Amino acid sequence: MYMKWTVLSDNRAEDPTFETEHGLSILLETERHRILLDTGASGVFLRNAKRMGIDLGTVDYVFVSHGHSDHAGGLRLFMEVNKRAKVIVSPEAVNGKFYSMRNDLHSITTDWPEGMGERFVMVDHTCEVADGIHVMAHIPQSHSMPKGNRHLFVKDDGGNYVPDDFRHELALYTDGLLFTGCAHSGLENILSACPWPVRSVVGGFHLLDGHETENELAGLARRLTDNYPQTMFHTSHCTGDMAYVILKKAMPERLHAFCCGTVREMGETIGMALDEQR
Repeated sequence: MYMKWTVLSDNRAEDPTFETEHGLSILLETERHRILLDTGASGVFLRNAKRMGIDLGTVDYVFVSHGHSDHAGGLRLFMEVNKRAKVIVSPEAVNGKFYSMRNDLHSITTDWPEGMGERFVMVDHTCEVADGIHVMAHIPQSHSMPKGNRHLFVKDDGGNYVPDDFRHELALYTDGLLFTGCAHSGLENILSACPWPVRSVVGGFHLLDGHETENELAGLARRLTDNYPQTMFHTSHCTGDMAYVILKKAMPERLHAFCCGTVREMGETIGMALDEQR
C-alpha cells in the first residue's frame, strides 16, 4: 500500500523560496486517489505546487475540513485550474457565517464558488464518499475542546454572534491516515470517533500558544501515547511553536512537524501496521 503527502500551504517554511500564509493545504496521493486536503487561504498552494512540479489538474477530490477561510479560501482558484474534481464539504460550512474575535472582530467566512452544483458532495453524516475515502461528521465532544475556540463565533439567523460548536467541521480517513484540518473539535474527540485503525494523524491541532497550560499539554501527550501506541502525529499550522515544544518533549518519537514543501512517503509498512492493529 503506497501513500504520499505533500504540504502545499502552511504558516511555516524551512525553504524561503516557498510562500507561506496562515492556511493549510496538503496533497494526499494514494494508490486509488489524489486528494487535495483543504486549499489554504489564497493561491499560495497553487504557486507552491507549480514550484514543485505538481499538476493539480489530476486531483480527483478536494476535501474541505471546515468553513473557515484559511482552509477553503483557495477553492475558487483551484476550481479554475481543475474542472473535474469533486469537492467534499459540510453543508453547514457552506451556509455558515464565521467570525473570529481574536485581537478584533473579523469575518473568516469563505467566499464559496458560485454554481457549485454536481461537483459538490455535501456530507452531513459519517460515511464513505468514495472507494476508501471515509468522512467523519458531527464529531461527539466527549473530551475537552481546544481553548482557542473561545475566540470563534458564528452569526445566527437573528444576527447574533454565538460560540461556534463546529458542527461544520469534518475529518477525513483513508488507508490508515486521519486528516484533522484544524481539529477544532479536539484531537482526542476526532480520534475517539474514528472507528478505523489510525497509523498517521496529519493536520493542525488548534493548540494555540498561551491557551492550554503546560500541564494540560503534557497530559494530552501522555494520553495520546498511551491510547494510540501505533499512531504517529504530524502537525503545524494552528499548533503553536511553544505548544509543539511541550508536546514533543512528552512524545519525542511520535510527534513530527511539517511545513511548506514537506513530503512524506509511506509504502508497504502502512498495510502491515494496519493489519497488526486489526
